[in-house]
Amino acid sequence: MTQQHDNPYSHASELSGLTLGKSTGYKAEYDATLLQGVPRSLNRDAIALSGDLPFHGVDIWTGYELSWLNAKGKPMVAIAEFFLSHDSKNLIESKSFKLYLNSLNQTKFDSIEQLQHILTTDLSQCAQGDIRVSIIEPKQFGHQRVVELPGQCIDELDIEVTDYSFNPHHLDNSIDSKQVVAETLTSNLLKSNCLITSQPDWGSVMIRYQGPKIDREKLLRYLISFRQHNEFHEQCVERIFMDLKRFCQCTKLTVYARYTRRGGLDINPYRSDFEQPPQSQRLARQ
Repeated sequence: MTQQHDNPYSHASELSGLTLGKSTGYKAEYDATLLQGVPRSLNRDAIALSGDLPFHGVDIWTGYELSWLNAKGKPMVAIAEFFLSHDSKNLIESKSFKLYLNSLNQTKFDSIEQLQHILTTDLSQCAQGDIRVSIIEPKQFGHQRVVELPGQCIDELDIEVTDYSFNPHHLDNSIDSKQVVAETLTSNLLKSNCLITSQPDWGSVMIRYQGPKIDREKLLRYLISFRQHNEFHEQCVERIFMDLKRFCQCTKLTVYARYTRRGGLDINPYRSDFEQPPQSQRLARQ
């Protein structure tokens, strides 16, 4: 039986015009109007994020299916990396992003530099924020490496789970104030659902913190509770960040999630209050 889950954004006007969840045709020629932004405030207001943000960061997108025509009409392929600042007004809705990239397939560009400029211009206008675009040509593919997130994985904890409803109160009484530590913990069990379609989003998450030692079993239960939670990737990471700050009193904190790709795109939000984003490197599931 399919379970129905409450969607706190179901009546949000900001989502009403999205192509996500609707049948759409694919355009094979360049069309920047396909891009759609979603205000970051939609989620941030719900988790009391207003004014000066308590973190900095970036949304790292990898586009594995970038293709276009060169000036002579010859098809070209590449991998693109997009680094969107955390303080852009909008996040970029992923289906619209895929449709937009597909619209390049039969479009001629005189050079990679021209393509890069157009991507940067269009995406920054949609997001209303800073974005950096890097295009990786086939001759550079051999330098791409598969890595794993740094830190100690907590997934081997032998716990029984009977409730999969999102519940931040798994983090209640989850710290030992007598032990102040600096450690990095990871999990591959992060799963949430698309805000609109409820399709599963699979991810791995790294939590690097300084502060009172966090009970790993309670942290794992908290992460598992996202399993049927409906929110965009970026929103989930910011929610995790704020919950850890609230319940675990972290003095320094980084939350970094890498999600598996869908339609040739992966999304990897990074939020921290003390360190800079790492180099983008794909995980085994990506």
